Amino acid sequence: MLLDMAVSANPDRVAVGRRAEPDARRLTYAELARTAAAGAGLLRDAGARHVVYVGVNGPAFPALLFAAAHAGVPLTPLNYRLSGAQLRELIGDLPGAVVVAEDAYAPALADSPAPVLAASRWFDDATKADPIASAENDSAPAVVLFTSGTTSRPKGVVLRHDNLVGYVLQTVEFASAADDDAILVSVPPYHVAGVGGVLSNLYAGRRMVHLPDFDAGQWLRLVRGEAVTQAMVVPTMLARIVDALDGGQANAPALRGIAYGGARMPATVLAAALAAFPDAGFTNAYGLTETSSTIAVLGPDEHRAAFVSEDPAVRRRLGSAGRFVPGVEGAVRDGELWVRGRQVSGEYLGTGSVLDDDGWFPTRDRAHIDADGYLYIEGRADDTIIRGGENIAPAEIEDVLIHHPAVREVAVVGMPDDQWGQRITAAVVPATGQTVDAEELRAYVRAQLRGSRTPDDVVVREALPYTPTGKLLRRQLAGELGELPEPGAAVSC
Repeated sequence: MLLDMAVSANPDRVAVGRRAEPDARRLTYAELARTAAAGAGLLRDAGARHVVYVGVNGPAFPALLFAAAHAGVPLTPLNYRLSGAQLRELIGDLPGAVVVAEDAYAPALADSPAPVLAASRWFDDATKADPIASAENDSAPAVVLFTSGTTSRPKGVVLRHDNLVGYVLQTVEFASAADDDAILVSVPPYHVAGVGGVLSNLYAGRRMVHLPDFDAGQWLRLVRGEAVTQAMVVPTMLARIVDALDGGQANAPALRGIAYGGARMPATVLAAALAAFPDAGFTNAYGLTETSSTIAVLGPDEHRAAFVSEDPAVRRRLGSAGRFVPGVEGAVRDGELWVRGRQVSGEYLGTGSVLDDDGWFPTRDRAHIDADGYLYIEGRADDTIIRGGENIAPAEIEDVLIHHPAVREVAVVGMPDDQWGQRITAAVVPATGQTVDAEELRAYVRAQLRGSRTPDDVVVREALPYTPTGKLLRRQLAGELGELPEPGAAVSC
């Protein structure tokens, strides 16, 4: 339905592809719809009851997303960085799977439990084959996305057509993009933002330009060369872009909007980005896989107002996730955020729905909502440090330490302690040319928070572990830290 609407409004507008390098994969909206309808026939001929995609973001992915929908079967894009054994295990969880994979990942799929089709061959054949009639069912699963598995084995989140359509209709204005609007997509297809980005930009009528392998320099060149008007990034990408600019401005006159999400944005990175892109509107989009992407937004006007405000309450909003989008309700129960709405799935492969009787989904994010309706995410409930019986959110300490001039990145974790149950350990990546003084950082925190929030240990690191989409791997970090010297010491790790 979304694709048919986009075609009706702009059949000859380019949907996918770079203007500077036209090739066979540069598709108009009408061509994308025809390719999807024909590609659906190829999937049906292959006997697919579930389609798996292993590859980077590019023109084949939106075509495959709509082809699977047209064929009436769910699509699962898998993390192409996983090992062959991990890929095979996840594919084995999907009944009747047919894999569509890029050539670079074929070796990892040599022993796949499902047949493997070459993505380039499937795409080329789809541009030439005959379309088939749609078998889409609004209540059927459309996409299954596996969570990152940062704290446990990945879980398959089931997003039905009705969830995804609800997300788009509630958050995007139809055919709102201008003729020359272009979005630079650099998030991977296995992330919910990769799926949501295809649907929302297509519905708006925006040309999609893909950067399959993120590089800050290439990102800036594409923004300028393709006259990109909007971009989607995760915080680690924005940090690298700011670093590449080295204090200068971006010189990207066409760029009007930068959306970010997927992980917590360090305040220092956001401030530097606002200065580097003075003419761009910033949007913080908060959501989860289980909610079909965005459920709360801090918009461009709110960013700029908070950035220049001298009112601490207004300035603090830069650290918020904004306010809930239309159609989504939120409530905080015992410190945990619960949400409900049409776009909220809360359904898992093999285990079913975890929604309560009234349709509320427990996000497992600790949060609070202020009197003006702004949502503040305080970290995952599983990340809470319990020290001497007191619950401590790592984000509370991280938000203080990140402002110290010697700190570039910081993560706070709880480590085992015989006396207190857990001790607070701050892992710090120093700013360029800076030396970390453990006692100075401890005093810095103590001056702004209660004494119980003062880190017991400060560990200096060259880097922190993240997923490719910018989520901090806290459990991996805690495992790497292992046993530390006496509290209060600064050690290198």
